[in-house]
Amino acid sequence: MNKIGFVFILIFFSCQNKSVSDTKVGIQPYADFSKTKTDTITKIIHEFYGVETIILPNKPHDISTFTKVKSPRYRADKIIKLQKEKLPDSLDYIIGLTEKDISTSKKENGKVKEPAHKYEDWGIMGLAYCPGKSCVVSTFRIQHKNKEVHFMRLKKVTVHEFGHNLGLPHCPDKKCVMTDAVESVATIDKAQLALCEKCSNQIKSNKNGYMNFL
Repeated sequence: MNKIGFVFILIFFSCQNKSVSDTKVGIQPYADFSKTKTDTITKIIHEFYGVETIILPNKPHDISTFTKVKSPRYRADKIIKLQKEKLPDSLDYIIGLTEKDISTSKKENGKVKEPAHKYEDWGIMGLAYCPGKSCVVSTFRIQHKNKEVHFMRLKKVTVHEFGHNLGLPHCPDKKCVMTDAVESVATIDKAQLALCEKCSNQIKSNKNGYMNFL
């Protein structure tokens, strides 16, 4: 399977009101998120999804997203909510990027999964509305001494989260970039930087309204 090119020869935006070239995605680096990594994400989202990507100025995390329930980190659910609420009219989507640890409440049937003390503030790699206009990715849990491995993980997680924004749920195909990582970087490493055929077709019509996280 072609790692990138395969996916969006089949492209999905024909079903949208906007053309691919008209769709604008803001890339929002937080705090000291590096320019190199920001540029990497800007490029991969543009190439993979065929959208226009716009780098926004680095800015600090909003203090309202900070938590100390387990350890000092930031609530991903609050980050994506703020991003959505403050999304400029000039942008269609926004992707937040941070080096800080992020978390959310892991739920099952609408309630915090048991034991609650474990899942009330659950560390994650990324979070996205599905579908929706906002997602966030953290590098905190995808570190690797090999720079290439680290950057590939970052690309896969970001492509995955933005896929949720476009309406894709988790995929049972373990080679698909939309597979559920089940809190394991090993799963991310095994997946390809590509959508399976089913997901590339499904992205055209999926309209479910929920959130998925890695």
